[in-house]
Amino acid sequence: MVVPESHNDKLSPNGSVGRGTIPQYGSYPSASQHSGSPQRFISNGSISTISPSIHHDPEYTETDFLLPSQLYGRSTLSRSTSAKDAGGSVPPAESLRSMILQILVPFLLAGLGTICAGMLLEVVQSWDVFQEITELFILVPAVLGMKGNLEMTLASRLSTAVNAGKMESTREKWMLIMGNLALKQLQATVLGLLASLMATVLGWMAEGQMPLHHIMLLCSASVSTTFFASLLQGIIMVGVILGSMRMGINPDNVATPMAASFGDLITLALLACFSQWFFSLIELYPYVLYLVDMLFLCLIPLWVVISSKHPASQLLLRTGWEPIITAMVISSIGGLILDKAVSDPNLAGIIVYAPVINGIGGNLVSIQASRISTNLHLNYSHKEVPEDRKGCFSPCRTFFGLGANHRCAQVLLLLVIPGQIVFLHAIHLLKGGHTLPSALFTVAFLSASLIQVFCLLCIADCMVHFLWRQGKDPDSYSIPYLTALGDLLGTVLLSLAFVLLWYVGDSGIV
Repeated sequence: MVVPESHNDKLSPNGSVGRGTIPQYGSYPSASQHSGSPQRFISNGSISTISPSIHHDPEYTETDFLLPSQLYGRSTLSRSTSAKDAGGSVPPAESLRSMILQILVPFLLAGLGTICAGMLLEVVQSWDVFQEITELFILVPAVLGMKGNLEMTLASRLSTAVNAGKMESTREKWMLIMGNLALKQLQATVLGLLASLMATVLGWMAEGQMPLHHIMLLCSASVSTTFFASLLQGIIMVGVILGSMRMGINPDNVATPMAASFGDLITLALLACFSQWFFSLIELYPYVLYLVDMLFLCLIPLWVVISSKHPASQLLLRTGWEPIITAMVISSIGGLILDKAVSDPNLAGIIVYAPVINGIGGNLVSIQASRISTNLHLNYSHKEVPEDRKGCFSPCRTFFGLGANHRCAQVLLLLVIPGQIVFLHAIHLLKGGHTLPSALFTVAFLSASLIQVFCLLCIADCMVHFLWRQGKDPDSYSIPYLTALGDLLGTVLLSLAFVLLWYVGDSGIV
């Protein structure tokens, strides 16, 4: 039976036809079939070619390594004219209420996690190691930013794979998961070492000196923290993705914020504990710090071998370093600003709110970036973007339109004010409820949060489409940049808010 081509019949991501006949793909077409070989549908639903050709393995590129069309049964036919005319925003199967509920729960959990991280940071800042080695404050945003560089990127890639049907095969699913987890451990080790060296350089530039034992402690604490935090959060993230598949929840709405829900708290707790432990050993057993670094570095070949087993992680092994290293540098600059703000007595209290504003901004923008990336993967070919994204960028296009991504951007922006009010009240309760944020402080904090998220959503809309047009996978490139910019913007805006409060004589509490 031959299926006629029609602009009214479009294939869904799982290979079914939108109206009428629903062929079940018995096998995925090869790369040669998509390159122009005549194709026809057999009555049993499988695809075959009219003239046989030699089989070639699909050639992976940066934008299709997770969901190449030849692996998903999608062709040019699936991208109908009506979909393109709608800007690629084919309305999803989820209602507005469903989308809000799916976003709201992990958003609140993520907020609770960032609040706990802020409270913990306020406690550990008085520890001996943080008082003696203040460069740890430079390290904090870079290490906490690993969730954007690694966990959220992993969540976004796996969410796209789930929506495209990539994880329906058990063997392919676990190959994809193991390859990505091994790659993440490799990236965590390398980034932990680079973040500590970046903190060392920035600390030396600020102070003019940096003792060797401080450098070794920063390296050991950073690598140990990123390794174990990445391993634990990676396992949790895989569980969230698989649970979303079973429950029929869109992982784009829940995976990235769940990746960050208690990621900050776990990472900060590990950093504080490892730092204090190494600080206690630095005088009597300094060789322990060298052994720790050597141990994690010796594991690098193992992660390389495992991650190279799957084409997706193998490609990222070669090309996925640019965004995460750049994001780490951006977060470190935010850490330098935080270090200077913490050392200023006029800005007392900023340490509690910095993880909250940074974490919430990164969580919200990661949802939008993940959804836009999935939409591009499913509706547009390599380097093809919607018509309204080919011209000059306008912030109005981010929030106003008929597509689901416009609606999601509106929901995310509207969540900022009520969400941050809830989080401010939660901080007030966790601190004993003896003081209340002043009205001016509340307005300043909410304004900083709103400006931050508005800017991030606009940047995400522009960045994701730009990366896709350049042939780069937005799942792997955009979220590290966006969460790092969220850290930098949040720290700068929060510092300005506290400077304003100090200038007008408002202590921030009543």
